[in-house]
Amino acid sequence: MSTELAQQVADTILLEGYVLYPYRASAQKNQIRWQFGVIFPSGHDEPHRQVTECLIELGDKAELDLVLRFLQLQRRWSEPVWDEGVLREVPAWVALDPAGVDVTIPFTIDAGVDSDGTTTRQRWPLSGEVHVTGYPLEGPYGLMRLRIEVTNTSGCDPAPLDRPDLLRHSLITAHSLLAVTGATFVSLLEPPEWAKPAVASCVNEHTFPVLVGEGRTDVMLSSPIILYDYPQIAPESPGDLCDATEMDEMLVLRTLTLTDDEKHEARATDARSAEIIDRVESMPPELLDRLHGAIRYLRRVGEPEAATVPVPWWDPGADSSVSPETDRIAVPGGEAGRGSRVRLRPRESGTDAQDMFLRDRTALVEAVLSDVDGATHLAVTLEDDPAGDLLQWQGRYLYFSPEEVELLGDNA
Repeated sequence: MSTELAQQVADTILLEGYVLYPYRASAQKNQIRWQFGVIFPSGHDEPHRQVTECLIELGDKAELDLVLRFLQLQRRWSEPVWDEGVLREVPAWVALDPAGVDVTIPFTIDAGVDSDGTTTRQRWPLSGEVHVTGYPLEGPYGLMRLRIEVTNTSGCDPAPLDRPDLLRHSLITAHSLLAVTGATFVSLLEPPEWAKPAVASCVNEHTFPVLVGEGRTDVMLSSPIILYDYPQIAPESPGDLCDATEMDEMLVLRTLTLTDDEKHEARATDARSAEIIDRVESMPPELLDRLHGAIRYLRRVGEPEAATVPVPWWDPGADSSVSPETDRIAVPGGEAGRGSRVRLRPRESGTDAQDMFLRDRTALVEAVLSDVDGATHLAVTLEDDPAGDLLQWQGRYLYFSPEEVELLGDNA
């Protein structure tokens, strides 16, 4: 199965939220875990299946390689008592017959108890099935709608159980790697025009498939976390921090502030948290420097745009008609642009609740910006904010629509 390019992203999904900073079992945020992609046993008020639907253009002798991946909960009965996650994989191979596909792959994961004399670890049995169906679609394009339904059939007490007990019988952070030969996948995010009606008919429950491997159409990752096509891990990242929010620098610096006792507890919590602590403590300065921002593209000043890396569609430089620093827009009391003083008048409804605390404060307009939907916003900094100069230098602004401000005179 040619999914090497998807493996790193899949592993990040697998460990998303596994253990969060400060990586200690006693931390409040680590009391409620496993928030993504959990397939619970049936008979309870939690999802007991995942459904992936995608489109395939069939060629000759098309085949599907599928790997269902998830964590099995393992309770460690020693201080601190902690639930570990053991990676499980269920591989399957399916021939994609143009006339249709209907294959069920049952699987079981055994229970187990391991002890080294000082520490006992316990696992509970799991069972489930992967049901793969394919339906040819009418039309000249040779399309098949592929449906992959993963169901947890594990038996457990039908009486109401709390979430930690249910997790013992659940497929945790479940996701699927899909690879085809003799066929190609159709992007569900940016499909060709002729495939849009078929894409709109696809139903995905608790997971969503995206293409993986820049420019490739033979590999998909169906993930419980919504991704874009061709996701990738930032090359600056030195390793998994179990919190894939591109805040590696902040998490590294915060981890360095932990006391020796806190680091000792984190190391005792889980092998993965111990690895994070060890990696951070041994990180050389040059690697830490790499985390402090990254330039994704460059272009020379004055160089013709066609000879440079294309400007992303969301960059103001992509549209010469947009000039955040010189544009002006009508607001109550006149026209506002960069340098204008305004009084903030946030709406009573339909706005960020935090903005209500800024009512009647005065602010300085830094830029006039447009979002992807064509709406216009004013980026502002508060005049009486002691950190205003720093926020202005960093480009960290507050945003208000034109009707939410009132233009002030210079002496107002």
